[in-house]
Amino acid sequence: MSTSVSSTKARILEVAAELVANSPDGDVSTRAVCEAAGVGAPALYRHFGDKEGLLSAVVDHGYEKYLTTKRSRRPGTDPIQDLRDGWDTHTDFALRNPNLYRLMNSPAMRTPPAAALESHRILTADLRRAAEQGKLRLAPELAAQMIMSANVGVSLMLVSRPTTFTDETLSRRIRDAVHAVVFTPEAMGPETTSADDEETGAEDEEAGAEEVLPATATHLAALLRRTPRPDFTPGESALLGEWLDRLSNTTPE
Repeated sequence: MSTSVSSTKARILEVAAELVANSPDGDVSTRAVCEAAGVGAPALYRHFGDKEGLLSAVVDHGYEKYLTTKRSRRPGTDPIQDLRDGWDTHTDFALRNPNLYRLMNSPAMRTPPAAALESHRILTADLRRAAEQGKLRLAPELAAQMIMSANVGVSLMLVSRPTTFTDETLSRRIRDAVHAVVFTPEAMGPETTSADDEETGAEDEEAGAEEVLPATATHLAALLRRTPRPDFTPGESALLGEWLDRLSNTTPE
């Protein structure tokens, strides 16, 4: 790609990103982008295909700085704390970039931006580390869907309905509630076990066993994926993995 072509594409992208950030509703027209960038419509369509392609590129461009911090972050010894921090930085990014965030999660975006997919992969990788340490109640893939859904949901409400969702502790409260469902009580800390829970422990022994089973299956599945056993054939390993995944995603009755 020649320097002039590259600079034209970069100029269109920068202008579009600025217009999105300053737009009252987060939307922009291709005509406005072309006029502000000083290019014709054919140049915009040549580089980005259509409006959706342009907006998807704007999202990836704006989200790149956020992802850079995640990529460069060294995993800590405690994946639970890493996941708490990841939730908080996600919400903070949404609050600082409301139009970009709404655009990124808009139903109108038929193809998920690459940035959103990468963010989900990073989350899943952190959850797999938690599973390897026996701190996860269910399969990492399902846990990632639960956490991402809740994180995106609360962030969208905070940026879309700021006059309704005014509690500054809302995101943290929802984070802790979701994490309490996803992680084992031991991983969440002793504060998650109340005196009432201890008094009724014997009565709930059977229910507790049902809750331990998915966590145990998740832990074993993570360890086997990290270090496959030579004792099993590939077919046996696949079958065992399928059984463990089923147990990992079992909902206690």
